[in-house]
Amino acid sequence: MTEHNASDIPVRPVRMTKSRAEKAKFIEIAPGKHIEASVSMRKLEKRIVRLCAMACTDYGMIKDGDKIAVAMSGGKDSYVLLDALLKLKARAPVHFDIIAVHVNQHIPGSPTHLLEAWLKEKGVAYHIENQDTYSITQKLIPSGKNVCSLCARLRRGILYRVAKELGCTKIALGHQMDDVVSTLLLNMFYGGRIKAMPPVLKSDDGHNTVIRPLIYLREYEMSRWAEICGYPLFPKDLCGVGENLKRKEIKALMAQWDKEFDSRIYNLFMSTTRVAASQLADKTLYDFTHFCRIADCGAPEEVED
Repeated sequence: MTEHNASDIPVRPVRMTKSRAEKAKFIEIAPGKHIEASVSMRKLEKRIVRLCAMACTDYGMIKDGDKIAVAMSGGKDSYVLLDALLKLKARAPVHFDIIAVHVNQHIPGSPTHLLEAWLKEKGVAYHIENQDTYSITQKLIPSGKNVCSLCARLRRGILYRVAKELGCTKIALGHQMDDVVSTLLLNMFYGGRIKAMPPVLKSDDGHNTVIRPLIYLREYEMSRWAEICGYPLFPKDLCGVGENLKRKEIKALMAQWDKEFDSRIYNLFMSTTRVAASQLADKTLYDFTHFCRIADCGAPEEVED
């Protein structure tokens, strides 16, 4: 038997492919565009998609056959929301369609063209609705006064109409945990009521269902991911009107809490998911005579003459 040395054995050159470990070091930030990512970056991407999926599952946000209008404001949250839903669509056990919807309010300097270019590159279906609400707010609101409330109502009305015209069954908004908590605190401090942002909401007219898939995520996570992906964000002071002073005060308070108490914002959010009606004083929620929730007590019995 002839003995061969390793050097005597002919070796056919083969093309080496990247291992799964090497591929995992890259993340896709645009179609065909990958960047090398650190462990923390890859963990953040997985966390965003996982918690988005968890919220959708917990509250039954997405059903088979849904057509979802993703509201694209041009802010970081809306970009993260669209990216997360696209990733979910690729792996979800149910089929649903996505269309990005942007309301161009004709605000001077609005970089709508950058958003549209990004959507085209992304290869996602989109619709841009041109409505000059800026002129309306300028006419109705005195100079120097905050127009955010009116502007938001006008934009929401347009979004509801457009979603219906496009045949959408759901409207996805990019509100995250910080938005829910700040709204809760605003209502408690200045409105005297316990009210926040629900994960799923039926519009007053009953024709639209609003979902908020990002409610389990913090704002700083949105900011970090937006920075990594380099989204073409709209300027925060685009309309030239400063942020509502009360909301600004609440945000500063929350930022201070984050420095001192790492779980306070999370606990405030969780309080909206674990409401003890019997420990509050709302007679529309709890019957303090029969000691049961109104929903469980049923209609009051009629007393015979």
